[in-house]
Amino acid sequence: MQINKFKKILVANRGEIAIRIFRACKELGIRTVAIYSEQDKKSLFRTKADESYQIGQNKTPVEVYLSIDEIIKL
Repeated sequence: MQINKFKKILVANRGEIAIRIFRACKELGIRTVAIYSEQDKKSLFRTKADESYQIGQNKTPVEVYLSIDEIIKL
């Protein structure tokens, strides 16, 4: 059986947990993507990802992370 490796992972989390995931993925050679709200635009976690995208203009952070349609469009 052939196992396909992940090439890129979207981390829909913020703060220390996200940073730990980004670090682990980097060690494994997996690229990472962060999504963030307008309120999180100065947060450290988004700078630790290989790619980061602000979504959900004028939404609360909780609404942003539940904006499935916007996330899928990325």
